[in-house]
Amino acid sequence: MQLTNKIHFRNLRGDIFGGATAAVIALPMALAFGVASGAGAEAGLWGAVIIGFFAALFGGTPTLISEPTGPMTVVMTTVIINLTAANPDNGLAMAFTVVMLAGVFQILFGTMRLGKYITMMPYTVISGFMSGIGIILVILQLAPFLGQASPKGGVIGTLQAIPELISGIQPGETGLALMTVAIILFMPAKLKRFVPPQLVALIVGTIVGFVLFPEAEAIRRIGEISAGFPALQQPTFTGDQLQLMFVDAAVLGMLGCIDALLTSVVADSLTRTEHNSNKELIGQGIANVMAGLFGALPGAGATMGTVVNIQAGGRSALSGLIRAGVLLVVILGAAKLAAIIPLAVLAGIALKVGIDIIDWDFLKRAHNISTKAALIMYGVILLTVLVDLITAVGVGVFVANILTIDRMSSLRSESVKAISDTDDAVRLNDAEKRWLDEANGRVLLFQLSGPMIFGVAKAISREHQAIDECDAIVFDLSEVPHMGVTSSLALENAVKEAAESDHEVYIVSAAGQTKRRLEKMKVFSLIPPQNLYTDRVEALKAAASSSVSKSNLGVSASV
Repeated sequence: MQLTNKIHFRNLRGDIFGGATAAVIALPMALAFGVASGAGAEAGLWGAVIIGFFAALFGGTPTLISEPTGPMTVVMTTVIINLTAANPDNGLAMAFTVVMLAGVFQILFGTMRLGKYITMMPYTVISGFMSGIGIILVILQLAPFLGQASPKGGVIGTLQAIPELISGIQPGETGLALMTVAIILFMPAKLKRFVPPQLVALIVGTIVGFVLFPEAEAIRRIGEISAGFPALQQPTFTGDQLQLMFVDAAVLGMLGCIDALLTSVVADSLTRTEHNSNKELIGQGIANVMAGLFGALPGAGATMGTVVNIQAGGRSALSGLIRAGVLLVVILGAAKLAAIIPLAVLAGIALKVGIDIIDWDFLKRAHNISTKAALIMYGVILLTVLVDLITAVGVGVFVANILTIDRMSSLRSESVKAISDTDDAVRLNDAEKRWLDEANGRVLLFQLSGPMIFGVAKAISREHQAIDECDAIVFDLSEVPHMGVTSSLALENAVKEAAESDHEVYIVSAAGQTKRRLEKMKVFSLIPPQNLYTDRVEALKAAASSSVSKSNLGVSASV
């Protein structure tokens, strides 16, 4: 595997334009996410630089732009709130240690080549999860949107404090926040081609706030941002909080993987290329480890920045490196100008991001597509908002998989058929029909087709109860490409019961994985070797002959 991402200078002009344009979009978002998380605007800015640089350098998607994102910010906010409440002195340092651990998890996922499995999640769960994150981001912006400090207790605390927030509304700051949202919403499409609405809203909101409220204490502002490089953060943790930190890191790391790889798929569709999922996870992990080391927000692939980068001409990882360099120059050269930015303006930007994260399209039509899918999605949303993210994903995936398994088992059970005469349940040729007719109902043809997953075991057990009424059983496995352990055990029980009841048992065309599985379980040792066939006609012929012989013996004995 190549250590660094695909960097070349054949598209220098396009990569410069793509990187510079992505940097312009990243600036207001980084400020907004930094403030929203509780880690400060500096953490957001440095997160945009560090995540963007290392993910571009070591990732597996050349055009991917990585930075702090809405979903990652929501999780980080929760981590900061929980850890600072439990340990006020070291809570923030512990939160950045969680970021480092999340990066380590991502590196492990990539090293173990789990990239292709990360996004194998039902859309109902992803939709509910992302919509829940969007709702959380909106709720957390209510206090700064109304011109007040965020209440303690995160989402629940904010919801409980809504009456007090409304009664204490600050008209000036709320007006700035509403103006910010209005600019983003109603900015003409022609102007959006040249400058992102978030940047316009940030500049206009700051100027209006400075003109209307020139006194520094009149409204809440960001305050001075250090123009120097961030200090190195040593990993910090306490023994009693270590388990909680590992869980938070796993959630943060998994979310970052999903966020990045879904954006990589978007990049692939726009550039007609194919990303390296495992390499991308390693790159994202390295980026988040470095972000945690320098007290910056965690990040992932950002859809908006990636699309803008590609549309502006970016085609190699050089565009991501240029974007990080542009942001670095801005931070070092113009950080002091950010001091006068009103927090209400940043709240308006973040609130609009939260609204955009919500999957409105699927919310509108989920109940028309499937009632069960809609219930799963709504359940995941409620658990995400009111409980926690890992519970929401765990419960959502579990319920969705159980419903899928139940449906697949029902469909696969229809492919388990046991017949003793010529009917339409199983397609038979003339020779096969002849031997079944000659057996006069004393031969049971037991046909299985398709993958035999564990949910089919009940159908096999149910059908083999017809064994007592016949003299010989033919198990046709010619259309079974895969047999699970549970289904194999059910088949073994059927064969064993038939053999113990002195019935002749024949097996047809067990091959590949099915044959290997039955050999390991020693199913073939339960029947004579001559009763293994590759042709169903020959097996039915032998079974019919055996049945006739038994019938003749029975008649002779009675005489």
